Amino acid sequence: MRILHTSDWHIGKHIGRYDRAAEFREALREVQRIAEAHAVDLVVVSGDLWDRATPPTDALGDGLEALIRLADGGRRPVVAIAGNHDSGDLFEVLAPLVQPMGVHLVGHIRRPGSGGEGGGLLILDTPGGRAALACVPFLREGRVVDFMLESGQWYGEYKDRLSGIFRAMGEALDREAAEAVTVLVAHATVNGAVVHGQQYGRGERELHMGETYTIDAAGLPPGPQYIAMGHIHAPQRVPGAPGPAEYAGSLLPLDFGEADEQKRVVLIEATPRVSATVRSIALDTPRRFPLVRAQGTWDELLARRDEFAGAYLDLVVTTTGPDPALAARATETFDRLVRVRAEYPRPTARAASRAGRTWDELYGEYHEREHGEPPSDAVRTAFTELHDEVVDATA
Repeated sequence: MRILHTSDWHIGKHIGRYDRAAEFREALREVQRIAEAHAVDLVVVSGDLWDRATPPTDALGDGLEALIRLADGGRRPVVAIAGNHDSGDLFEVLAPLVQPMGVHLVGHIRRPGSGGEGGGLLILDTPGGRAALACVPFLREGRVVDFMLESGQWYGEYKDRLSGIFRAMGEALDREAAEAVTVLVAHATVNGAVVHGQQYGRGERELHMGETYTIDAAGLPPGPQYIAMGHIHAPQRVPGAPGPAEYAGSLLPLDFGEADEQKRVVLIEATPRVSATVRSIALDTPRRFPLVRAQGTWDELLARRDEFAGAYLDLVVTTTGPDPALAARATETFDRLVRVRAEYPRPTARAASRAGRTWDELYGEYHEREHGEPPSDAVRTAFTELHDEVVDATA
């Protein structure tokens, strides 16, 4: 049996002010071409199909269309679970509508029985034989943690509950291992997984990437022939996993922290009770729409304009001081500019006591410290209006 593992599509996500819908559609068509070229029997999507729990209608349509195309008229089953960006309830509403077309959506964690026994285990007939899939969508802390406990106990409670779920799912898969290829599909963070580029911001939500939302590799079951993980956008093997287990990674680089990552899908070949083989297949679409960070003087960056053609840009311009016209000039000069900022020596100032000083004075000091000059009258007025609005709203 050949299984294609993809994850973290995040359809609908913008970068800066740019809508990337066409890129997502092209990347999804490439995934379909790979599935067809390798005669894949089963497709697994391990969460975060959409970037928002309530995706815009066009993003919703693009995702559903991609799933249905991958299912190839029901000849190739597709299994997709909800991630932390998805709405599990939306998945459950859509599930009966797309199941006749070979698409199986799982929005919530269920008991690890099949059919009426629980629904957490899918037993599917594919062109390559029978597959048993245990599905573990993203488990939100609020469904597990007693918030009346001391915060230090939260992590242990979440980790123990998720480990118990994985253990039960693994036992259910073991009971199917004689007749079926066994796969665990989950959206979670395993301790030790590498999240590149954290200083630049990532597509993963920080709320769901902290220690509370992690599990140790020892909590993963040893029995499944393959563990298809989602949530981490950097493609990698799941650290410390007891068997073949991969984070497929995101479909496109979603922010500049992912700029240098080679995006991929994972192809798995397996037969019951035999170790699976795993290999990566690089995606070409992300290379045609790169994200580029560059730093230099204005003249140096201008000389590289042809090199930047077609790329989304995050520019740092080295200057001798503040340049109020920089953003407008850069926007006119460079296509697909996402962000630009000036980098120059800033005076070091010792922070004075706040006692007896107005918010206007404190903001003026902050602005001068950060930007090397006092705020303009327009900026100061805008700050005062915003301050007054916040004070009025909380009064």
